[in-house]
Amino acid sequence: MTETTKAVVPRATALEIFDGPVTDANLRRYLEGIPGVDAVGLEQRAAGLGTRSIKTSSKKWALDTIIGLIDLTTLEGADTPGKVRSLVAKAITPDASDPATPRVAAVCVYGDMVPYAVDALGSHHAHGTDSGINVAAVATAFPSGRASLAIKLSDTADAVDAGADEIDMVIDRGAFLAGRYGQVFDEIVAVKEACRRADGTYAHLKVILETGELNTYDNVRRASWLSILAGGDFIKTSTGKVSPAATLPVTLVMLEVVRDWHRLTGEKIGVKPAGGIRTSKDAIKYLVTVAETVGEEWLTPSLFRFGASSLLNDVLLQRQKMTTGHYSGADYVTID
Repeated sequence: MTETTKAVVPRATALEIFDGPVTDANLRRYLEGIPGVDAVGLEQRAAGLGTRSIKTSSKKWALDTIIGLIDLTTLEGADTPGKVRSLVAKAITPDASDPATPRVAAVCVYGDMVPYAVDALGSHHAHGTDSGINVAAVATAFPSGRASLAIKLSDTADAVDAGADEIDMVIDRGAFLAGRYGQVFDEIVAVKEACRRADGTYAHLKVILETGELNTYDNVRRASWLSILAGGDFIKTSTGKVSPAATLPVTLVMLEVVRDWHRLTGEKIGVKPAGGIRTSKDAIKYLVTVAETVGEEWLTPSLFRFGASSLLNDVLLQRQKMTTGHYSGADYVTID
C-alpha cells in the first residue's frame, strides 16, 4: 500500500479474500489466477443475445426503461452553464409533447459544472436516490487520468462538495497494463474515501476501465475484479473519448464479473456501458444481455446505466412512432 492511502480501508470483502492487507503481490497473484476469457465463446454468446427480439407489446416498456437508465451527458471543453441548464431541462422533460415520458437517471458533467446542474434541477434533484435525477461528475483528471493522486482526490472532493451524487473516475490504465495493480487499487480506495461527505455518507463511485485501451477480455475481467475489490459501486466501460467504447462482448464480461461477485458475497454492483450506444435497437440488446446474465432486477438506475448523449433522441423518436404510427423528423426532439 502507498503511504498516501495506508489509513484508507478498502471494501471489507477484499480484506477477507486476502486474509489480511491487500499487497501488490497478493493482488497480482489473485488477479492473474482468474481463469482466462474464452473469447470465441464470449463473442458468440454476445452475438446470440444481440439477435434476441422483443414483442411489440413489450417495446414501449423497453423504451421507457432505457430512458430511465440514461446518464444524459455533456463532456466537452466548450461546455457552458447555459448548455448544462439546457441538458437538465431535457433530462426533466425529455419530450414536451408527452408528459408521461420518463425522466432520465442522471445528468453527467464535468466537476466545475456541478453547481449549475444542481441549481437547474431544483426539486428534481434525487440526492443519490432513484426518486429523481442525480448529478454525476467525471473526476480524477478525466479522461486520461494523467495527474498526481493529490490532484485526483481534490478533483473528486470538489465535485462532491458542490453536490455531485455520483463520481465517475478513471483508472490509471498505464499502471494497470504495466502490472502495477496495487497502485490502481490504492487510487480507487483513496478516491472512494474522497467521495465521503461531511455527514459520513458517500457519493456513489463509478470506476471507468476505458476498455478500449485494455486490449484483451482478460484485462477487462481483471480490471473489473480489481475495481470491485477496491470499493467501486459501479464498473463503467469507457470515457466515450476512446474508440472502441462500449461493446456488447466487453459489457458481457463485466456483467459476468458482477454476477460472480454477487454469488460470492451477496453484494450487488452496478454496470455502466458508455460511449457508442446511439440507437434504441442497440440499447435493447444491452437490456436483454443484462436480464440474461444477472437478472431483470439489475434493470434499475441503482444497478445499470447507459452513458449517452444521442441515445435519448433516438428512443424518443421510436416512442413517438409507436404513438402516431409514423416516424417524426429529427427536429421533433431537441438537439443536444
